[in-house]
Amino acid sequence: MFELLMSADMMVPDPDGMTEKLVDKLGIYKHERWRQAFDNHPYIAHFLRVHKSLAVAPTRIEPQWHLDLPNPGDPLFHDFLESLKDFQGHHRPMITHSIVLALHGDKFDALVDKLMRRRLPFRMAQRTPEMPFDRLWLGATPEQPYYRPTVDGGLCIEIMPTEPLQMPAETYAQPPAQPRDLKPGDMVRVTARGFLVRDLDETLRMVSSNLDWEPSGPVEHIRSEGYRRARMGFTVANSATLDIIEATYWNTDAGHYVNNWGPGPYYIRIGVNDLAAKAEDLRARGTAFDWIESSEAVGGKSLIKIDPKELDGQVFEFEECPV
Repeated sequence: MFELLMSADMMVPDPDGMTEKLVDKLGIYKHERWRQAFDNHPYIAHFLRVHKSLAVAPTRIEPQWHLDLPNPGDPLFHDFLESLKDFQGHHRPMITHSIVLALHGDKFDALVDKLMRRRLPFRMAQRTPEMPFDRLWLGATPEQPYYRPTVDGGLCIEIMPTEPLQMPAETYAQPPAQPRDLKPGDMVRVTARGFLVRDLDETLRMVSSNLDWEPSGPVEHIRSEGYRRARMGFTVANSATLDIIEATYWNTDAGHYVNNWGPGPYYIRIGVNDLAAKAEDLRARGTAFDWIESSEAVGGKSLIKIDPKELDGQVFEFEECPV
């Protein structure tokens, strides 16, 4: 249904500083042109890449923050953002401003029509010279611009058309674009964004009945990680999946996290060429991590879990990139 997950985001008080950490600690790519800031939309966002080609790696890493300044471009957004913080918890180490899903223009139009017919709450930002395109948030209205999980089951979804993203045509090619001249340890793409929920079945019921969005396959029980997982896929094969997760056992990473901090965004998983070589690269950078020899979460293959203390509580993982 949806074309791609636009970004794996993180709201952090210092997005410029977090960008430097992601570059230094993980080797993620930055560029001055990938930093976005507008006077009439007071925020700072970096759209970082794990591979320089958007066709190969269309889902970007997005450290961002909204400034406490007048917002003439979208004056309702401050109230909405504060409601998102209230919903997720102001002290949660990982907070999303929205899980941004992208649709081709005609499909975007059809979805908005469907939301209106079903009388589901949503809010759209006005078009401005800086952002002359549509952006839509679920679970709020202009008259009540406060997030409620009644439409998307707590996923904090934002939807926009693909056209403003100006992705290269190869992004949508079949078979999907493949990286060239990969070296050992090179990152290929963001493979998954995890999102913890209290009740997986209820969240899936809501996105099915309200958005007609279904998992790519059956719900899996990843016993070694102590969670059930539904993978929400996209028509762009190289997009990251959105992994919706419900912890099933308390004494695991996911169980501890949801009981420490509550539901919300969880891991950002990156596929690499030669995981052992990436481990050597991380050691050379002085980045602490755990090497999991065999993890059900990645089909029994090895998995690297970065120590969240390295990145101010953000959870990053590396896997051998699936071909």
